[in-house]
Amino acid sequence: MSESVTIRTRKFLTNRLLQRKQMIIDVLHPGRANVSKDDLREKMAKLYKSEKDHVFVFGFKTAFGGGKSTGFALIYDSVDAAMKFEPKYRLLRHGIGAKKTISAKQRKEKKNRDKKIFGSKKGKKADKKK
Repeated sequence: MSESVTIRTRKFLTNRLLQRKQMIIDVLHPGRANVSKDDLREKMAKLYKSEKDHVFVFGFKTAFGGGKSTGFALIYDSVDAAMKFEPKYRLLRHGIGAKKTISAKQRKEKKNRDKKIFGSKKGKKADKKK
C-alpha cells in the first residue's frame, strides 16, 4: 500500500451490546483513484491493534474530483461476534461462512407448496398432507 494514503476516523463509538467499535473513516489518497478495502482492513487492524479478520469496511463514496473517500468501519472483538451480528452477505465478502445454493426450480416448488398450507403450519414445514 502506498505511503501517501492517510486514514482519519470520525464519530468513533464503542458499542458494547454488539461487541464492536464502529466509526466513519475518511481516506485521503491524492494521486490514486481509490484504495482497496483489503488494504484498508490491514491498516485499520494495525491502527487499532486488532486482527484483519475482525475488521469490516464498507459503504465508501469517493468525493468529486477524487483524492478522498468516506466510508464506514466496524471492528469486532472476535470472529464469533462478527458471525453473530454481521449480515450474511458481508460475511461472504470476507470469506466467512458459505452461500446457500438452491436452484430456482427448488425455490419455486417450495413457494407453491407453501401456498397450499394454511395457518401456523406454514412456518413449521408441515408436509404431512396425505
